[in-house]
Amino acid sequence: MSTHQLILKQRAELLSVLCGGGSAEPLDCVLDLLLAWEVLVWEDYLSIHVAEKALSYKVRQLLDVVYDKGEDACSLLLAAMNQVLPEEQKAGLCFGKECAEVGKNRPDTATLTLLADRPVLVRKLRDNIDGALKVLLTTGCFTIKDCDVVQLPVYTPSQQVRRLLDQVRFKGETAAKTLLQYLEQTETTRPNPEDKENHLSKKLQSSVAAQSHSLSTYGGTGHFSLDDIYTDGLLEVIDGSGETTTLGLEDVVGPVGTLNEDADTFLVSGEAGSGKSILLQRLHLLWAREALLTNTFLLFPFSCRKLNAEPRELSLKELLFLHCCWPDRGQDEVFQFILDHPNLVLFTFDGLDEFKQGFTDEERHCCPTKQVPIPVLLFNLLQGTLMKGVMKVVTSRPQAVGQSLKHYLRKEVLLKGFAPGGIDCFVRKHHSDPAMARRVLESLQANTVLLSLCHIPVFCWIVTKCHLELLGGQDGIPQTITDVYLLVLQHFFQRKSSQPQGVLGKAWLEEHLDTVLKLGQLALEGLGASCYVFSGYELQRIGLTEQDVSMGFLIYCNDLSVTDCKRYEFLHITLQCFFAALYVVLNRNSDRSVIYRLFQPQYKQLSGLSQRCLGHCIDSSVEGWESRVTETPNLQITAQFVSGLLSQRHHNLLLDCCPTAVRERKAKQVVKSLSKSMQRHFKSIPRPVEGEKKSMHAMPSFVWLIKCIYEMQDSSIAQDTMAKLDVEHLKLTYCNIGPVECTALAYVLKYLRNPVGLQLDHNSVGDVGVEQLLPCLHICHSLYLRNNNISDEGIRKLLEKGMKCERFQKIALFNNNLTDACTQHFAWLLKSKQNFLSLRLGNNNITSQGAEQLAEGLSYNQSLQFLGFWGNKIGDRGAEALADALKNSTTLIWLSLVDNGVGSAGACALAKLISQSKTLEELWLNKNSISREGVECLIEALKMNSSVKEVWLRGNNLSPEEEEELSKQESRLTF
Repeated sequence: MSTHQLILKQRAELLSVLCGGGSAEPLDCVLDLLLAWEVLVWEDYLSIHVAEKALSYKVRQLLDVVYDKGEDACSLLLAAMNQVLPEEQKAGLCFGKECAEVGKNRPDTATLTLLADRPVLVRKLRDNIDGALKVLLTTGCFTIKDCDVVQLPVYTPSQQVRRLLDQVRFKGETAAKTLLQYLEQTETTRPNPEDKENHLSKKLQSSVAAQSHSLSTYGGTGHFSLDDIYTDGLLEVIDGSGETTTLGLEDVVGPVGTLNEDADTFLVSGEAGSGKSILLQRLHLLWAREALLTNTFLLFPFSCRKLNAEPRELSLKELLFLHCCWPDRGQDEVFQFILDHPNLVLFTFDGLDEFKQGFTDEERHCCPTKQVPIPVLLFNLLQGTLMKGVMKVVTSRPQAVGQSLKHYLRKEVLLKGFAPGGIDCFVRKHHSDPAMARRVLESLQANTVLLSLCHIPVFCWIVTKCHLELLGGQDGIPQTITDVYLLVLQHFFQRKSSQPQGVLGKAWLEEHLDTVLKLGQLALEGLGASCYVFSGYELQRIGLTEQDVSMGFLIYCNDLSVTDCKRYEFLHITLQCFFAALYVVLNRNSDRSVIYRLFQPQYKQLSGLSQRCLGHCIDSSVEGWESRVTETPNLQITAQFVSGLLSQRHHNLLLDCCPTAVRERKAKQVVKSLSKSMQRHFKSIPRPVEGEKKSMHAMPSFVWLIKCIYEMQDSSIAQDTMAKLDVEHLKLTYCNIGPVECTALAYVLKYLRNPVGLQLDHNSVGDVGVEQLLPCLHICHSLYLRNNNISDEGIRKLLEKGMKCERFQKIALFNNNLTDACTQHFAWLLKSKQNFLSLRLGNNNITSQGAEQLAEGLSYNQSLQFLGFWGNKIGDRGAEALADALKNSTTLIWLSLVDNGVGSAGACALAKLISQSKTLEELWLNKNSISREGVECLIEALKMNSSVKEVWLRGNNLSPEEEEELSKQESRLTF
């Protein structure tokens, strides 16, 4: 069969392979060869490569042009495609007889050389484009505008090179000669070895700075400079003793909070949307500007979601140079420099929770030149088996970091959303109009539920961008996360609306249902396969059109690797989860088991989430539906959205998108699944030890189920759930509880039948979270909020409510941000509530003035049994005030004034309390400034009081000899 006939017969297949991946690179490579072989002339090329035309148009035009040129041209086209296409895409195609080598005379001008050597020049220039532009600029061949046109960020590296070659050819012979001479010099010049590392460092700095400079949103319709928009998050680290310290960005890889001196990996963990990727982007930008990490010579940034898409086995050298930055020269010497100086190198890995495989240290690998699968390479880098000494900064959601990885962490930094004042700062940075920023902030302050959502940066971004819908919405203020994401869905469709002024009708979701379902299918399949980056081929397989993509939910995926294949990702992982949930809810043909599987506990998901379960809701031919630990958080977010979408609040919106009967069936499935999952938790509650309260130590999955119930906004479900919970103490420590979780907890816990002690120590409740807890305060007899970043304002609101709650009797607020201002509110509480039992205010910023204010309330109270002031600054004056106020107490059992700067004068005042108290059993005075005189006062008082069991005095102004002598005088003293 002639090549003419082959082109005609295989036209559809040839069109498919040149368009299928969504990348123009295969077509461009074929055009390069045809220009070099003189099959095409420049005019042909211009008629094919029309900028505004779709890729499919260009391929058809090429086939038509070559077909008209005859048999030889067709033969060379097939030869070019055979050379360019990968083996898997050539299967089933026939390329005819092998062509003889194309022979031609060397061109006699530089501009013709650019065409004749075009394929080779593209390869050579891709890693030298900065230098080429600099030479063309300094010689006057190019203007700054010419350089900017070449380096537009929408172009891939190879497209930039081709744009450069086209521009140089247009400029004429002088420019062409200058470019060719530059390339000749780069090949013949041998620079000093030490210059190569400097060159790579500068190239890395340039690449990283370019990638990190802008924060892109809405698929390119809006670009913000990171400098203009970046807002600090709240960074905390917990040391070995459990103490929490607040960090700045510069401390992420610093010594504060180090747990393992021998490890090299720093973990930044935070929930989805807390700002981990932006924080890393900021770190990169400041390094590139030499404003941070100044001791780091080379920084290599990686995205775990993009490493997922790497099918090849790679060596460390290939990983660094292919996925980050290819040295223009001396690759071997540069790599040897990296091996010899690991202390000067930093790797960053963003999104470990999005990596397909969970961390394992079972397969060891230490050879930097041996090719191994990407997971083996990554995991051995993190544990230090490979490239020991190189600092690694990793971001991840906490659920994906198991105990095996924690053994290899130098320290873990917790990112807890916005720092105090962050919401205000973020909104003002987003809105150049101060009046509009003020309106948005006022609307947030007027709705604490929405304000609580905005402590998570991604929600704040959505609310800020959708401010017009928020301020002028007729459907009420968003109450749930689902409400917020429906708002952003509406916002995106409204931008593209063809109606006057972009107004959407009431049936806006139904009008865009086709787009929503296609995006939903892509999202759900992606979650099942741990896929967050999609090729053009995958979009085409789903049926997504350019119009669908232009809505802005998918954005072009930029990275630092040399790949030219266009890839896409959802604006944020939570948006991918939202579209997956929309597909689960709106797809009429989904299997009944889909929802049940979404709500299975984690141990079920690990083995059961395969094609036979969640796979029923997608095309049965799709493979790879085998869940891993890292998918559990994403599936939980998806389940949360499913709960919200099936709420009665959204009945009218979904009315014409899916039959009512189908939605009602799915809603019943969700309710049943939530009920069963909660029952599993309740059945796991151990029987109380004799003499102790019945307690439930809830796991993070319990909080997730509570959030799902809240998303449904059905009080009967919450009521039924809490009717089955019978505990006296509910412990939720270290569960990443922020304001959003507090809203959900209060919504559900207020229906408890019996009072409960609620322990929320070591979370991120904050002032807004405290306010969100108020609806359930009436059912709490105790509230433990140690280490939660709470200020005086949060306490003011809490106590205003607490004074009206008869059952509220205990509070613990160790290690918050309290000052003297809070003590007037506690004084009023103690005056008003004569059944209040325990007040613990340790490790805050309370001075003698605060102690005096509190003493006023204590003097009226006849119920308090426990008073903790550990780690404040009340001094002698404060101790004297408290002792005087408590001397007539008939209930006080325990008093702690550890580490308060109390001297002998304060001790003598406390001695009077001891001598008069009939109930005091323990007095803690460690780490103060008490001398022998003060201790002798205490001894005299103890002689008159037999009820006191212990007085602790370790770490005071006493010599060992004095301690020994005094302890002999009074055995109840502990030194």
